[in-house]
Amino acid sequence: MKIAMMARNAELYSHRRLKEAAEARGHELDIINTLRCYMNIAAHKPDIYYNGEKLPRYDAVIPRIGASVTFYGLAVLRQFEMQGVYPLNESVGIGRSRDKLRSMQLLARDGIGLPVTTFAHDAKQTEEVLKLAGDAPLVIKLLEGTQGLGVVLADTNRSAKSVIEAFRASNVNILIQEFIKEAGGTDIRALVIGGKVVAAMKRTGAEGEFRSNLHRGGSAQVIKLSPEERSVAIRSAKAMGLNVCGVDMLRSNHGPVVMEVNSSPGLEGVENATGIDIAGKIIEFIETHAKVGKTKTVGKG
Repeated sequence: MKIAMMARNAELYSHRRLKEAAEARGHELDIINTLRCYMNIAAHKPDIYYNGEKLPRYDAVIPRIGASVTFYGLAVLRQFEMQGVYPLNESVGIGRSRDKLRSMQLLARDGIGLPVTTFAHDAKQTEEVLKLAGDAPLVIKLLEGTQGLGVVLADTNRSAKSVIEAFRASNVNILIQEFIKEAGGTDIRALVIGGKVVAAMKRTGAEGEFRSNLHRGGSAQVIKLSPEERSVAIRSAKAMGLNVCGVDMLRSNHGPVVMEVNSSPGLEGVENATGIDIAGKIIEFIETHAKVGKTKTVGKG
């Protein structure tokens, strides 16, 4: 098979592993810098150009779209979909997962456990929003933030109000969520491929850090999921419409609650913690499912 991977940094662990896994199984994988692509938006001719040349037709595309280039990355991915190239994750699913508010709404619609989450536009409604969220401590998140950036823990209602008003004065959209104290600074990431949980790890934040992201100094270890946690991870992936994703959960007193569904999960932490060849499983999934024109949501996004 001839596979394209949309990625800006070919040297990242996840991208190197996917390329190695594809080539080990006899496939050709080209890493394409998303921002260097440009497109011909014409009827019956959805061409993509790269570094001055028209790209060949691929059998499949692996979108590893950075959060900062989501808009343009999804435009390029939709062009691949218009060509009939099989996407590991479809543009519609990635778009849903990148919109924190939309993703929370979809998960809530499907009855998936979430932290108490509130959202408002007018800073005058801050007091009401704080009451809905259950008072401090509260987690305040930028809708556009990723990897723990744009996330603030407010210990008191007064500090929460100050942070909310500061964000709103800058005209940015935020979510306010209850702080799951009993999680103890740890969360769970479940890797879902093709509707099955293939690996799971527990991530623990660095000392004094409530965020458990590994690149912020956190640590990871293999963990056994409960049947309920496994079910929540699978249902979350289905709600987003993602074939491959990382589902981040917290263990609360009322069961697992989902914090985020990541459409481009990093592979280094989970492969090192579990010893499982996640990259190989992703390529195997593509081998089984890649068919021309199989994108379900093309034309509906």
